[in-house]
Amino acid sequence: MSDKNGWAGTIRGMPAVGAVAERNKTMSMRDIELFTEISGDRNPLHYDEALARDSMFGGLIVQGGVTTGILNALVAEDLPGPGTVFLGMELKFSKAVYVGDTITGRVELNTVREDKPICTIGISIRNQKGDVCVSGTATTYTTALLKD
Repeated sequence: MSDKNGWAGTIRGMPAVGAVAERNKTMSMRDIELFTEISGDRNPLHYDEALARDSMFGGLIVQGGVTTGILNALVAEDLPGPGTVFLGMELKFSKAVYVGDTITGRVELNTVREDKPICTIGISIRNQKGDVCVSGTATTYTTALLKD
């Protein structure tokens, strides 16, 4: 590879604009409990069934950090791939995710720099009904993990 290619040494190399990756996950109380252990988020909307049922949400909802966690797996495992981290992210939460919902996270590469391993991506997370729960954009950086 040319020294001018900022993707030299990355595991998957430079991805193509328009490339897409998706992952699915069914949300459970265990996901909420694990996130609470990490974050300390004990909002009653995640734990108190009666209170959550009587709220505007009508049931237990999953923390936003749990919902968006699928995005970490997508960029680090699928696209752009191993060695990738987020540099920035702008998200819009438009619909709650409930315990038992199956979400589909999707990333699509909007721009890919050749000189540096930086991408901008479109993000969406939909529930099993196809409703958009989270949408937005992010910038990623993929570090070289292979020796030249």
